[in-house]
Amino acid sequence: MNQNPYQFIAVEGTIGAGKTSLATMIANDFNAKLILEQFEDNAFLPKFYEDQDKYAFPLEMSFMASRFQQLKDQLGTHDMFKSFVIADYYVAKSLIFARKTLKPDEFNLFNRFFHLIDISLPKPDLLVYLYLEVDKLQENIRKRGRSYEQQIKDEYLGSIQQGYFEFIRQQQDMRILLIDTNQIDFVASKRQYHKLLDAIFKEYPVGVHRITF
Repeated sequence: MNQNPYQFIAVEGTIGAGKTSLATMIANDFNAKLILEQFEDNAFLPKFYEDQDKYAFPLEMSFMASRFQQLKDQLGTHDMFKSFVIADYYVAKSLIFARKTLKPDEFNLFNRFFHLIDISLPKPDLLVYLYLEVDKLQENIRKRGRSYEQQIKDEYLGSIQQGYFEFIRQQQDMRILLIDTNQIDFVASKRQYHKLLDAIFKEYPVGVHRITF
């Protein structure tokens, strides 16, 4: 495996893409500081999947606040015993989800708050985006068995995925690695996991880089 050239890596992807699995595996194998999103503590999440129009705004605001506080706390303290930091989310996902779930006037207000906090957080040295087709996202969602996720519609997942692509296309000053993982299972296969590591721990210039296995 290549030597890791990054101090802060964020793993992103649509619901069910494998973000937490990959970030956790890498943290365990390379003694990295692991930051996992605390979504299960959000009381609005089950309500949102039942009634999106009613609960979208409080859900997105509460997620943004908790993500900001967690990243500010975790990234603001250096752990000399850890080799680097890896997170299973990037704070900009708040903007990506809000753009797809909120009404225009709600999104305008949300956007103002987001940009106030975004400037105070460091960007990851590398943003890894795991791409899976919607049917495979749904398969992963079914496997992990969270009751409130079982009614997520294909259209919603597709919309969020498109939101990520729109965000990625707009970035001018980030290193972004878009990995198509439709043909691999990095959790079940050590060989495929190591191939994924080889792709991640390369030194990339600023810009978007695409890899398909």
